[in-house]
Amino acid sequence: MSGSFVSPETRTKVRGLMTPIAVGLGKIGLTPNGLTLIGFGIACFAAVLAGAQLWLPAGLLVVFGGVFDLFDGALARATNTVSKLGAFMDSVFDRWGEGVVYVGIVWGAVAADWTDGAILAAVAMTSAFMVSYTRAKAESLGFTSGTGMANIGLAPREIRIVILTVGLVLAGLLSITALGIALGLIAVLATITTIQRIVVTINQARTSEQG
Repeated sequence: MSGSFVSPETRTKVRGLMTPIAVGLGKIGLTPNGLTLIGFGIACFAAVLAGAQLWLPAGLLVVFGGVFDLFDGALARATNTVSKLGAFMDSVFDRWGEGVVYVGIVWGAVAADWTDGAILAAVAMTSAFMVSYTRAKAESLGFTSGTGMANIGLAPREIRIVILTVGLVLAGLLSITALGIALGLIAVLATITTIQRIVVTINQARTSEQG
């Protein structure tokens, strides 16, 4: 069992829904790598809004950027232009964009004299990056080939984006406490996900040694 809230079947369905839109963007001249860079730009803009404590619009941009990030891969597959460079660009700028958003939240929290929020954002960012790192390192060493590790764990990137978006939107509509809860939840779930991926890798290593 993967222990993930997002099943491989769900990922496949979502990618299928994104394909027509991605193809449409391709017809107006955008390339997969171009879409990747636009998605990164959206994340940077969301970070600036968060830094200005405009939590609601920041949250809306975070979820929009998360959906937009699906278009680059969908366009590459639809146009048969999948490449190692494209996969590298997508992965690097996704992680970079996620990190920038957390920095924006830290910036906004500090400006609001909300020290606990700044700490929670830093912890959430660290935990989120460990999720990505365990996958990248395990796959680079030959464990869980392909994208199998993406299906392991409670809080892959999609889940973190949803939680963060809800926290930001509720912070803008109700109270900043909602953002603190969301950041704490991300930190906990991402830590659990990291442990799950470590355990899967250890088990695969043991199986390989026994074989």
